[in-house]
Amino acid sequence: MKNLISPVDCASMPELRVEIDHLDRFLVALLAKRATYIDRAIELKQINGWPARIPDRVEDVVAKVRETAKAEGLDPDLIERLWRELIDWSIAREAQVIGDE
Repeated sequence: MKNLISPVDCASMPELRVEIDHLDRFLVALLAKRATYIDRAIELKQINGWPARIPDRVEDVVAKVRETAKAEGLDPDLIERLWRELIDWSIAREAQVIGDE
């Protein structure tokens, strides 16, 4: 990721938008990287005979991102909603291959 200009150092909306666009591309790249870990999870779950959805793991992930959100000064409810959508997408991706759900 390129070095970003601090928000307070952005002198105009166009300059600020450029930085937001950089962050958005970086976030998408991170989500794509996360998906490669989901692909590996599919393989490991198949080897172990595990289902796509493991409820305790889902709640563990949600609890961790809520705590991270709080620590970063973000709304934990928003982050939970976003992550539950991401988790549901990931589980659906796994279930297509594993054949459950």
